[in-house]
Amino acid sequence: MTAAAVGSIQLEVDGQGEPVVFVHGLGGTSNTFAAMLESFAGFRCIRPDLPGSGRSPRPYETLSIGAMASAIVDVLHVMAGSRAHLVGHSMGTLVAQHVAVEAPEKVRSLTLFGPILEPGDAARQRLRERAAIARREGMVAVADSIASTSLSSTTRATSPVTVAFVRESHMRQDAEGFAQSCEALADAKAADLRLIRCPVLVVAGDEDAIAPPSVAQALVDKLRGARLKVFERCGHWTPIERPRECGKLAAEYMRAHMN
Repeated sequence: MTAAAVGSIQLEVDGQGEPVVFVHGLGGTSNTFAAMLESFAGFRCIRPDLPGSGRSPRPYETLSIGAMASAIVDVLHVMAGSRAHLVGHSMGTLVAQHVAVEAPEKVRSLTLFGPILEPGDAARQRLRERAAIARREGMVAVADSIASTSLSSTTRATSPVTVAFVRESHMRQDAEGFAQSCEALADAKAADLRLIRCPVLVVAGDEDAIAPPSVAQALVDKLRGARLKVFERCGHWTPIERPRECGKLAAEYMRAHMN
């Protein structure tokens, strides 16, 4: 693994080969995808921390999904060297969709774990309330809530390490950066899916309360030729709850859509 930076965006690079850029979700970091990497032999895996998340500092400008997409386009331009496969989780799937629309010449395929479209009114309100909790009470209160609601019942019962990882991933976030990321997602608009022409793999968990399989199916229905996989006994954190299966599935999909 090599640490690198594109401007203020901190990232990690593993392996050699066709580039893959991983885009984490709300409360995530580059480590969201670390357990999947054993499946990506023959790829160069580039894992940035989005602005205001993980090791990447919060910018002076207020965070937005558009700014996050622009940061990923910069990473693609500087680090990829050619068209790259994009892998997103949760909020990162919405960022990846916007990148595929805004810079289609840089994107070879999309793999979207726990995909998000434009949030509904209730989801927007919950995100704004979560931002307020982060500012008022800090990240511990947020971490406890997320760990108890976003994982499957099976994961919570059988994998305490996974629960601890998701909790710690949130606890280590800058509270203001997390709050602004919540508000950015609350204000987000859907990408114009008609303009996405690359191959798309969509992956959901059957117990995902944040982005249920119905959302994944709605996304697939709007994307010509997209493929859907639903994991049983899995919640929203698919790359963490089912890392080997997710890694194998994504890598095989990418190999089928290489040069």
